[in-house]
Amino acid sequence: QRQDIWPFPPKEEDPYSMEGIPEDLNYELQMKDGIVNVYDDAEALEQQRPHNLPYPDLETFAIDLSHVLAMIADGPTKTYCHRRLNFLASKFYLHEMMNEMAELKELKCVPHRDFYNVRKVDTHIHAAACMNQKHLLKFIKTTYQEEADRTVLEKGGKTFKLKEVFHKLDMDPYDLTVDSLDVHAGRQTFHRFDKFNSKYNPVGASELREIYLKSDNYIKGDYFARLVKEVSKELEESKYQHAEPRLSIYGRSPGEWESLATWFIQHKVHSPNMRWMIQVPRIYDIFKSKKQFTNYAKMLQNIFLPLFEATVNPRNMICVLFFVDDESKHSDHMFSYKSPKPEAWTTDDNPPYTYYLFYMYANIMVLNNLRKERGLNTFQFRPHCGEAGSVTHLVSAFLTADNISHGLNLKKSPVLQYLYYLAQVPIAMSPLSNNSLFLQYSKNPLREFLQKGLCVSLSTDDPMQFHYTKVREALMEEYAIAAQLWKLSTCDLCEIARNSVLQSGLSHQEKKRFIGPNYLQGGPQGNDIRRTNVAQIRMAYRHETLCNELSFLVDAVKTDVATNPPE
Repeated sequence: QRQDIWPFPPKEEDPYSMEGIPEDLNYELQMKDGIVNVYDDAEALEQQRPHNLPYPDLETFAIDLSHVLAMIADGPTKTYCHRRLNFLASKFYLHEMMNEMAELKELKCVPHRDFYNVRKVDTHIHAAACMNQKHLLKFIKTTYQEEADRTVLEKGGKTFKLKEVFHKLDMDPYDLTVDSLDVHAGRQTFHRFDKFNSKYNPVGASELREIYLKSDNYIKGDYFARLVKEVSKELEESKYQHAEPRLSIYGRSPGEWESLATWFIQHKVHSPNMRWMIQVPRIYDIFKSKKQFTNYAKMLQNIFLPLFEATVNPRNMICVLFFVDDESKHSDHMFSYKSPKPEAWTTDDNPPYTYYLFYMYANIMVLNNLRKERGLNTFQFRPHCGEAGSVTHLVSAFLTADNISHGLNLKKSPVLQYLYYLAQVPIAMSPLSNNSLFLQYSKNPLREFLQKGLCVSLSTDDPMQFHYTKVREALMEEYAIAAQLWKLSTCDLCEIARNSVLQSGLSHQEKKRFIGPNYLQGGPQGNDIRRTNVAQIRMAYRHETLCNELSFLVDAVKTDVATNPPE
C-alpha cells in the first residue's frame, strides 16, 4: 500500500535520444493569410487542397469577441454576475466558519504529507531572471576569478576578454554588491515598465546581459546555461518544487529555433524539475522599424514554419509551450475582422494585442491537430493577460487561451470574472511582481479569486528582480507572504499548490503521480489527499458549488426563454 501511495519515480527516458522519432511525411507547407497550411504533396499544394486541419476563421472569432464584449458591457448582466460572485464569496466564508476545524483535523490524519512536501509548480517564471540577485552576483565574481582571460564578447568587429569588458565598464567585480548590480525592482519601477526592463542589465550594462543572460552570444550561451543548470540543481535537491522557465523566440529569423535547440542540447540543460516554455515578445514594431521584415506575416512565418517542419520531419525537436509577452505595449489600432491580413500589415505600427492572440492561436491549433495525427505532444497557449491594458485582452484570452498569467484586471469586470470561474480557466498570479509594477500587494485579488473558486496558482515571475531567498525558496517566499498577509490556511495553500500542478505543462503520468491517478475527475473522487494534502471536505465543496452554479445558470436561461420566447 505504501508503495502505491508514494511510488518511486519511474526511470526517466533519455531526453536527448532520437529513438522512436516518426518518419518524414514529405508534406508541403505554405503560409496563407497569416496561417500555415499543410498539403499532402506538391500536387495538393498546386491545386490548393490543404490537409484537413481545422482552425477558426477570423470573422467567426471577431463575431464571438463582439458578443462577449457586448455581454460584459450589459448592465443587467453585470449586476447578475456581481451578485453571483458576492454569493460565492459569502458561501465560502460560511464554509470556512463551519468546516475549518474539520478540514484541519482531516489534514492531521494524513501520514507523511504536509504543505512542505506537496508538489508545487512555478507556473510563470522567466529563464533570464530565474536566479536571485545574490546568485547572479556570486556567479559573475566566480567567472571573473577563474576565466578573466576568456574571450566572451564580440562588438563592432572586435572581440573582448572578460577582464577587458569589466575594464571598459570601469569596474572591478570584487567591489560589486547587490546594490551596485541594480537588478532588483523597487519603488522606481512602479508603473514604469521601461525602467523594469532595464533591470535585466546588470550594473545597467547591456554587455553583461549579453554575456550572462543570453543563449545566443559569442560563447554560445555557456554562462547562461551554467546559471540555469545551477538553478535546476537546487530545484532537484528540493524535490517537491518544479518550474516552467520561459525563453524568447522573437520571430526575427527562422534560424532562432535551431539556435535555441542547439543551445538546449549542447549544454544539456534538461531537468526533470523543469518544463520549458517559449515566449513571443510583442515587439513587431521594433523589428519592422529596423527593416528586418516587410510585414507581420513574415514574423509569423519565422515563428511557426520551423515548428511545422519539425513536426512533419521531427528530427530536431525541443519540447515547448507557447506564450505571448508584454501586453502593456499600447496600440493605436482596433481589432476587427476587416483588419488587414498579416501579409498586408506593412506599417511600422504594432498590431493590436487581440490580433496577435488570434494568429498565434490559429497557428497553434493547426500545429496541434497535425501533431495529434503524428502521435506527438501538443502545445498550450498561455499568454500574459490582464496585468495591464484593455479588458479586451481578457476577452480574447477567454476565447483562445489554455490559461493566463496575472489576470489582475478581472477584478474590474464581474462578467468576465464569472465566466473565468464557470470555465475554470487557470490563472497564474504573481503578487510580489505585481506589487513592484502595477498593484499594491494588499490590493491584489488573489485571495478574493481563491475564495470564489477561480483556479489560481502562485508564481514568482522574476526571482532576480523580486525575491531575496535562494532560488528553490523563491516560490516558498510567495506562499509564505501570501499566507501571512491573507491568513491563508494550510488547506488553502495546498489547494493553490494542487492548482499549480493541474495547470502546468507536466505530463499526464507525472500529474497522476503527484496529485492522484483520478485527478481529471471532479470533486473528492479526483483528489488523493495522501498526495495533495487538500481536504476532501474542501474538494467536495468546490465541486458541488461549481455544479450548483452551472445548474442554476441553466435553469435561469430556461426560465428566461420560457418567459421571453424568441420570435
